Amino acid sequence: MTDFEAQVLADLSVLKSQMKQLMGIGQPGRLTQLEERVERHERSVQRMKGVAGAAGGVLTVVHLAIDYFRRN
Repeated sequence: MTDFEAQVLADLSVLKSQMKQLMGIGQPGRLTQLEERVERHERSVQRMKGVAGAAGGVLTVVHLAIDYFRRN
C-alpha cells in the first residue's frame, strides 16, 4: 500500500467517525438536536409575530378612539 492509499484510508476513517458523531448512534445526534432547536425557534418567531399583530390591532383601535373623542 502506498502512502497515498494509507492517507486516503485514514481520511475516510476520520470522516466515518465524524458522520457517526453527527448522525448519532441510536441516540439523538447533533443534527437531530439542531433540527429541534430550529423548530423551537420557528415556533417562538411565529408566536411573536402573532403578539405583534395583536398589539398593532389594539394600538390602532386606541388611536381611533382618541381621534373619535377628540373631534366630539
